[in-house]
Amino acid sequence: MTQSVTVQTYDDSAALVEAAAAKLIDVIVDAQAARGTASVVLTGGGNGIGVLRALRADSGEIDWSKVDIFWGDERFVPAGHPDRNEVQAHEALLDHVPVDPARLHPMPYGDGAYAGDPDAAAHAYEHLLAAHATEGPIPDFDVHLLGMGGEGHVNSLFPETDAVREQARYVVGVTDSPKPPAERVTLTLPAVQRSRRVWLLVAGADKAEATAAAIGGADPVDVPSAGALGAEETVWFLDKAAAANLTP
Repeated sequence: MTQSVTVQTYDDSAALVEAAAAKLIDVIVDAQAARGTASVVLTGGGNGIGVLRALRADSGEIDWSKVDIFWGDERFVPAGHPDRNEVQAHEALLDHVPVDPARLHPMPYGDGAYAGDPDAAAHAYEHLLAAHATEGPIPDFDVHLLGMGGEGHVNSLFPETDAVREQARYVVGVTDSPKPPAERVTLTLPAVQRSRRVWLLVAGADKAEATAAAIGGADPVDVPSAGALGAEETVWFLDKAAAANLTP
């Protein structure tokens, strides 16, 4: 795993979103040139969805028919629920570009076959990931996009929870999320760390303390974003407010 963490600071969230979107175009195009396809793990939140809106406006030379789309976490709510990251991603981008529906891999729904059982849904998604792996237990994602909460959570991995402590499984169900709804499905840190590149999109003064702690090497059980490390590259896209506590 990479030990190199890059920090890029921008004037505001709009600028960091623009930069991340431009870099994502380059990575996807390069991956398609090298391997014929690319794989991206999407996140929700203002910055994550902002990147998707930027790609809707201009996605460069991306061949959307050859991109596999996964999700890092999902609220375990019914299909079509506006709180689902999948629904927001479709509204922002996926309904507006020529994606191959067979390459869209949403997490199971709270009202489907796994209703009432987020852990069974997690096992199902883990099997789906395994089915799309070329080497290893799950895909080596080209990019895993992440937001971060003020206490340092990424995906639905919250401090001092069983999910953030998980070391064996790649997807787990969550029944005790401190942020509603309580039930979720999430990739674990071992899954995040299978990604070639992990990009954290973080803005706001309320994120400054956790940002500094994570970049400074905090225990991921206490600050989950500290464990969000890519196999080849880890990049923090920050606005000035989120970067305020970093040592120059």
